[in-house]
Amino acid sequence: MNTLVATNRNFKFAARLLGLDFKLEKSLLIPFREIKVECTRPKDDGSLASFVGFRVQHDNARGPMKGGIRYHPGVDPDEVNALAQLMTWKTAVADIPYGGAKWGIRCNPGELSLSKLEQLTRVFTQKMHDLIGIHTDVPAPDMGIGPQTMAWILDEYSKFHGY
Repeated sequence: MNTLVATNRNFKFAARLLGLDFKLEKSLLIPFREIKVECTRPKDDGSLASFVGFRVQHDNARGPMKGGIRYHPGVDPDEVNALAQLMTWKTAVADIPYGGAKWGIRCNPGELSLSKLEQLTRVFTQKMHDLIGIHTDVPAPDMGIGPQTMAWILDEYSKFHGY
């Protein structure tokens, strides 16, 4: 069973326990927005590598969406969708005024030089900058991400938004 199927199954079970209306249950399972971006970048050896990234913005009913960015070779759209959904439920249960989102880029950061990792991060930020921000969707670190990566994202985002 993949991550999204398991997450949906668990949510449906909880919805029944809570007595949620079927229409509300159905609407809470559908993400607000799913984005797929792809870029081809030269590798250090001169060959080309294609990288695919996903951002799922699950729900913003409780406030701006928030969710981590994951760099991992096993990233897939179902995993990103499930993790965005889980972030929605985590923030709601903890009564934090945010919705859920998740960003994943299919890559192995350990195989990329620092300069190639920076280029990859900046290209994906260029493609997503108009969909993220403090009032809409706040990215955070997750697997394969550190403070330097977050600084590159902020720097690239700032180029487009006047900071």
